[in-house]
Amino acid sequence: MIRRIGETPRWDKRYRVRPGAYAILPLKGRFLMTAQMEPQVDVQLPGGGIDPGESPLQALHREVLEEIGWRIADPRRLGAFRRFVFMPEYDLWAEKLCHVYVAHPVRQITDPVEPDHATLVLSGTDAVDALGNDGDRMFLSRYLHQH
Repeated sequence: MIRRIGETPRWDKRYRVRPGAYAILPLKGRFLMTAQMEPQVDVQLPGGGIDPGESPLQALHREVLEEIGWRIADPRRLGAFRRFVFMPEYDLWAEKLCHVYVAHPVRQITDPVEPDHATLVLSGTDAVDALGNDGDRMFLSRYLHQH
């Protein structure tokens, strides 16, 4: 069973499973992060939903490019967690199944193309403090402890 992190599911809501792939991206002692600026600032590991017919790794490469404009290499899966959230941009109650990877940032080739996203480069401590969800925070903290 994949560990649930965060809010307990509400009994009065029907949740749709929404798998996603997210990356810890170490860069010269710091970490590339994304900030979703609307409706409020939410700092996240770069990544997002896996589209139908897409593998988790295909989604990871696509989402990182869309959200922070970087190409990545050598992704390695660290684990997964579940969280139950309302996604206002989709008007959806979602059981997010979050697959977390670590990968090497290769180079930035564009600005973020995802609406309302900005790229951040933060120290490990600042990144952990800034992350908006407990699952991302748990995986980054574990990674920092091991490295």
